[in-house]
Amino acid sequence: MRTAERLPQAPPATCDLCCTKIENLGVTRGRKVILQDINFHIHCGELTALIGPNGAGKTTLLKAILGEIPHTGQIRFTSLAHQQDNPLVGYVPQRLDFDLGSPVSVRDLFTASLTSLPVWLFRPRKIREKILAILARVNADHLIDQKLGSLSGGELQRVLLALALEPAPVLLLLDEPVSGVDESGLALFYQLVNDLRHKWDMSIILISHDLSLVAQYADRMIFLNKTVQSMGKPEEVMKQEVVVRSLGRIWRD
Repeated sequence: MRTAERLPQAPPATCDLCCTKIENLGVTRGRKVILQDINFHIHCGELTALIGPNGAGKTTLLKAILGEIPHTGQIRFTSLAHQQDNPLVGYVPQRLDFDLGSPVSVRDLFTASLTSLPVWLFRPRKIREKILAILARVNADHLIDQKLGSLSGGELQRVLLALALEPAPVLLLLDEPVSGVDESGLALFYQLVNDLRHKWDMSIILISHDLSLVAQYADRMIFLNKTVQSMGKPEEVMKQEVVVRSLGRIWRD
């Protein structure tokens, strides 16, 4: 199994939050209930794995946290000193839809995110240096001049992870970030995420179907199927009958 290289020194921690609280959250579309009575909280530095069958509402929950869809209930980000209404939240989607034949490079993607200058007219050296530093956080600085369409699945997801880390978020949401990535890429990505959350003290919610692998890194696992049906340490959750019936037996003593 490959291991991640040593990560560069992280920027100064910006996270002073103690807890992300999801309280009585619900999502309804028309007359269809997608999510109901969602209650859990996570602390800084914790990695929470969100598991469940297809159609369970996992991606919907992340979109509700991002504020992209309406919901009932509350999402609160609190610290010892105060409550924050709009903390920085990073997001890595399942995939990035783009034309594989497009000439857009990794540098172009980041330049468009960091500046309002037309990327085809201006490529300031300072911007390039900043992009290299951002990519170096996930050991991907060597990809800066690569075309997006030439990247492997694992390389692209590391680029998207780097993009989600600028500016440094207090909460990072990962929606099946390694879908389609080979086994060695899976291990590398999860170890990178694990290192980052410890170095930056950020909260992470990660949707994954790689249950045995993510269980090695997660502090907590939540089995979701419209509502929270089981929650606890991975080795506890994956033994629950409701989980075994839905996903099969994964955990072995």
